[in-house]
Amino acid sequence: MPLRRKRCIPLDKEFHLAGYIEDRWIKKKKDPITGKRERTARYGKGKRYKVAGIPGVRDRSFDTLEDAKAWLRRAATDEERGEFVDPRDGSITLADYIALHWAPGRGGVPKTQDNQERRVRLHIVPHLGELPLRNITAAKLRTYISTLEGTVSSVDYRRGILSELSSILEAAVDDKRLPRNPMHAKSVRWPKAPKERREAWPLERALHVRDVISSRHRISVVLGLGCGLRQGEVFGLSPEDIDYARGVLNIRRQVQAVKGRLYFALPKGAKTRSVDMPASVAEELKRHVEAFPPVEVELPWGKPEADKQRRKPLLLTTRFGNAVAVNTWNTYTWKPALAKAGVIPPRAKGAKAWQWEAAPKDGFHVLRHTYASIMLEAGESVVTLARWLGHSSPAVTLGYYAHFMPEAGCKGRTAIDGLLGREGDTDASRNSPDSPQG
Repeated sequence: MPLRRKRCIPLDKEFHLAGYIEDRWIKKKKDPITGKRERTARYGKGKRYKVAGIPGVRDRSFDTLEDAKAWLRRAATDEERGEFVDPRDGSITLADYIALHWAPGRGGVPKTQDNQERRVRLHIVPHLGELPLRNITAAKLRTYISTLEGTVSSVDYRRGILSELSSILEAAVDDKRLPRNPMHAKSVRWPKAPKERREAWPLERALHVRDVISSRHRISVVLGLGCGLRQGEVFGLSPEDIDYARGVLNIRRQVQAVKGRLYFALPKGAKTRSVDMPASVAEELKRHVEAFPPVEVELPWGKPEADKQRRKPLLLTTRFGNAVAVNTWNTYTWKPALAKAGVIPPRAKGAKAWQWEAAPKDGFHVLRHTYASIMLEAGESVVTLARWLGHSSPAVTLGYYAHFMPEAGCKGRTAIDGLLGREGDTDASRNSPDSPQG
């Protein structure tokens, strides 16, 4: 068997499966007689050993051969697995990464983007923005979460901030700037989501608010309580969306606001839907249209700065014929009605017109919860209610409103008792001495 010749490796380079190590201090010169390149004496300064030749990995230099060999082994293995991350790519600060790479490519509707921008600007960049990505460790995050507990009272809002940070770091992993997302470390514990139940109003309270709110805006309470519409959907409802013959409302748009600029948008989740319209709501709508004729309003479609404009006649507008802005309406229409109905305290003496006590559980959305409670307590199908509310699935509806079903379990128990009771009666009669078998 012929002997295999050993491959000769130049002393100035050491080759591996992927890539090689080069001694940068060795210089070669061409022999004028033989034409071959011969190595000369060592000389040089700076980092001596360079790792090169790994596909997809930038060259890197080291002071010692041992460090170069260790890097070559790790880098080649990680690259083969598709897990290689060059630490130099993680030297960019979190603030610069957000501004240059994450923010320009984020998606979502304008309202969502505005909320993301606010969380990043107010709660992420001030605390972690100056850190290089590679220095955002589990230890740093544990300290950051502890800081948030002292500055942000709402658990839901804290979880939203951490979710935003995690999505940014996940993008950095995808961009090969981090080997893994430190937010997923076991020692990084997120605040537990509060198990708050959706609370409904007593029907009497809802009707009282309906009766004391201004006559122009009475219809908003009727639509929230009688059809479960969201606030923006009420403000975006057009007479063209009312189908009196079929008894339904077609929810096709909502009015949204970003930084005070109004625009039309699709309903939440970009899903249109049809909602049952009770006869009492239909009568209220007819009276409202007669008293306050719809006004055609032109707004951008999809985002505040959109060139595309849409004109729609709206059922509910300001007395100047403009679309209703949610924040303004909450302050100058909704809160005064709550105070008149005794739901919140009157405005303090000497307070400004916009200075009201916070009432997070008594916002317009409580009418939607009240609508859901009425439907479920009346025995309406959860599947049907989920469709009317615009939820992605009945499971979402049950998660929110299962506690509004006081008879849950009772109907099944009653059915079983009835079946077994009848069977027992039959057996008793069969074994009676007076029966034919007896």
